[in-house]
Amino acid sequence: MNPTTSSAAAPQPNKLVIWLQEIRAPFFTAVIVPVVLASVIAWHDGYAVHTGYFLLTLFASIFLHAGANVINDYADHRSGCDAKNVEYIRPFTGGSRMIQNGLLSTREVLTGAIIFLCISTVLGLILVATKGKPILYLGLIGTFCAVFYTLPPFNLVARGIGELLLGFCFGMLMMLGAYYVQAQTFSIGVVVASIPVTLLIAGVLYINEFPDYVADRDSGKRHLVVRMGRSKAVNGYIAILAGTYLSIIVGVIFKILPVYTLLALITLPKAVSSIKVARQHHSNSEKLAPANAGTIAIHLLTGALLSIGYLIDMFI
Repeated sequence: MNPTTSSAAAPQPNKLVIWLQEIRAPFFTAVIVPVVLASVIAWHDGYAVHTGYFLLTLFASIFLHAGANVINDYADHRSGCDAKNVEYIRPFTGGSRMIQNGLLSTREVLTGAIIFLCISTVLGLILVATKGKPILYLGLIGTFCAVFYTLPPFNLVARGIGELLLGFCFGMLMMLGAYYVQAQTFSIGVVVASIPVTLLIAGVLYINEFPDYVADRDSGKRHLVVRMGRSKAVNGYIAILAGTYLSIIVGVIFKILPVYTLLALITLPKAVSSIKVARQHHSNSEKLAPANAGTIAIHLLTGALLSIGYLIDMFI
């Protein structure tokens, strides 16, 4: 058999598989966690949770996240950042690599991003029409940050504020929106409960910048890790995780959060383990991977445990 013929005949992934990799679907927990938690808090606070509006909010958030991921790939390809990146850790950093691997064209990626963002906008406008203008204002801020996280002319991440802004949008802002959809009001409780979620999603973005450090630095993507250097930036990672647990403890002490939300402290050993990895291997992408995976797991588990804490408080 001709090896050239055999290689040419090798099956390529179908478009559905390619697009699932492009949108990085397994990481939609970043938006599922805040929407679920905010809805549980609304129920805990005595408001009836409407399943249809919950799903509408959830899918609007998922499509926004998908659009943000895809437009980020487009922007990082245009800047040459992903092409320069040889230290990335799949699947956590370095983008989806669909353009770099020749599986999607630049035009397809840009078109996909526009479609996902348009779907999110349409779903959001339905919520605005049925639930009121506060959803519009929250949605506009979230969409702006998602689109211009890496895209010129704002390129928020290059200005050293991207991690914090996106953490705010995918944490506090999203929780306020999901809560308002069900309750038609805001509360100090949902604001305080959103702090650990906000910090953790910022932490996911932050730790994922370590493997991309050289490529980001060389392409002008001057985020916090590039500005501080990997060694010093570990202290920022520690501060983010410490702030997460401190916010929960303080919330309980001041009786803003139910005492059962202290269940979220179960994830503390995982945080300590991730910090140890970051301290030892901040400049070794391969060995840093457990910290990247660990931070995502901490975000998911902490959000789930906070939700469980509210549910226990309702029924005990």
